[in-house]
Amino acid sequence: MTPTITASGVRRSFGDVPAVRDVDLHVAAGRVTGLVGPNGSGKTTLMLMLSSLLAPDAGEIRIGDVDPIADPAAARRVLGWMPDALGAWGSLSARETLAVTGRLYDLPRAAARDRADELLRLVDLAPLAAAPARVLSRGQKQRLGLARALVHDPRVLLLDEPASGLDPEARVALRVLLRRLAGEGRTVLISSHVLSELEEVVDDAVFMVAGATVSAERVAAASQRQRAWRVRLADAAADASVAAVAAALSREPGSLATDRTGVLVGFASDTEAAAALGALVRARLAVVEFAPATGDLEHTFLDLRDGSAS
Repeated sequence: MTPTITASGVRRSFGDVPAVRDVDLHVAAGRVTGLVGPNGSGKTTLMLMLSSLLAPDAGEIRIGDVDPIADPAAARRVLGWMPDALGAWGSLSARETLAVTGRLYDLPRAAARDRADELLRLVDLAPLAAAPARVLSRGQKQRLGLARALVHDPRVLLLDEPASGLDPEARVALRVLLRRLAGEGRTVLISSHVLSELEEVVDDAVFMVAGATVSAERVAAASQRQRAWRVRLADAAADASVAAVAAALSREPGSLATDRTGVLVGFASDTEAAAALGALVRARLAVVEFAPATGDLEHTFLDLRDGSAS
């Protein structure tokens, strides 16, 4: 069975500066979980502790039943760690980077080379197999970093900003791969600022604010607060649409905002939004877009960041 990730009461400071103040989390097997938080919220510090590379000042961490601090070798046998920066040996080729990593995980030489070639195909780097890692682009290095995390076929993946630097096609391929890996029963934890990307791939989300994980109750309250929906009318600029939308919804024009493409209207629930769409249609407005202006993760994240869900 693939191990889960659990943490309880985890804290870590650097000198007098607290980076992680109070973290509790549970990451389930067979699911992709996003770790969401602003810069400085402690996400990378937490990932380093989960990966056995940094010891907590207090609290408990378990990868399955393994304590990654007390027994890092046992934890690393099941963990695949992808840092934000590749940190590879620049003089080695992409293939050599993966083959050497395989040898470090005790793969026989021939098996390590075969595994390297398999993973280069998986992350679409086979044409660059002989290229030195130092000449790879940022996105190519990210794909090599993911391949390196997969060398020993780990059951738990810790990925820090895996989509950083990827082009749109590579981002889609990454989402497909992560869903496949989770479908195989692996535990996947992703830290990322690209909330639109997380929205497409995660099953669960853990939010961090000021070094602490946010309680499920506070997250639920934030996710249920009023959110903006975008209304776009055919052949009409956003500013020119405000009066018509306001009249159809019996609102004051001054209460509505606009963005580059449409009118932003706040609704307290999906039910209220559905009723508003009916009113727009009855008013014979040519609605070509009616959708939340932000995804669920971004909406919750912004509400928590503003502190309005406390």
